[in-house]
Amino acid sequence: MLVTRTRAEELQALHADAAGCTRCRLAEGRTQVVFGVGNPDADLMFVGEAPGFHEDQQGYPFVGQAGKLLDRLLAGIGLERSDVYVANTLKCRPPGNRDPMPDEKQACEPWLFRQIELIRPKVVATLGNHATKQLTGKETGITRIHGHEQHVSYGSVDVILYPLYHPAAALYTPAMLKVLEEDFRRLPELLGRVLGLTPQARVSQPEPQQPLAVAEPAVQLGLF
Repeated sequence: MLVTRTRAEELQALHADAAGCTRCRLAEGRTQVVFGVGNPDADLMFVGEAPGFHEDQQGYPFVGQAGKLLDRLLAGIGLERSDVYVANTLKCRPPGNRDPMPDEKQACEPWLFRQIELIRPKVVATLGNHATKQLTGKETGITRIHGHEQHVSYGSVDVILYPLYHPAAALYTPAMLKVLEEDFRRLPELLGRVLGLTPQARVSQPEPQQPLAVAEPAVQLGLF
C-alpha cells in the first residue's frame, strides 16, 4: 500500500539527508547542519544568510541577538516563530562567520529550493544581501530593493519575494533598524493580499513598540 508522508515528515526526511551533507568544504568545520525551523505549513518563510557561532552550536537559525530582534519584529505584527518558517541559504557555518563563497552557495542551493518546494509558502522574505541575491538570481543590492515585492518561481512553487535588511546589520545602525521595522509592518497587508483575506481577517497589528536598543559595534555577536 502506498503511504503518503505529511509535509512535516517530508521536511524531517530532508533534514536527515542534509545532516550528512558533504557537498562543500563547510562540512569539515561545522558542529552540525542548521537546517531550519518553524511551521511546515507556513504561508510566510524567512531566509537569512548562514549560521553563526550560536546557531552552529545549537542547531537552530537566528538564536543570537539578531534572532531576538527577529522575534520582536514578528511580535510586532502578531506572529511567533511557530507561525513562520526560518532557514538560511547556507546550512553550515562559514569559518569565522565570513561571507559565503559562490561555490558554497551553489552546493547548498538544492537544500533551500527543496525546502521551499515542500513548505510552499506564499511569501518568502529574504534577510540581507546574500539571501536576496541568491533567491532573485540578480546582483541588485538590498539597499535598492528592500521592501519591494516581486514574483518568482522555484520549481512548481510561485511566491512573492519580499527583501528585507538583515536583523544583524540593523542592530548596528539605528536608521537601518527603523527602515526594517517599517518594511516589516507591511507584511500583514502583503500576506492578506496574497491569501485573499479581508482586512478584518488579516494579521492583527499591536501598538508600535519602542525600537530595540542598538548594539555596540565592538561587540562580537557571531551572527554572520
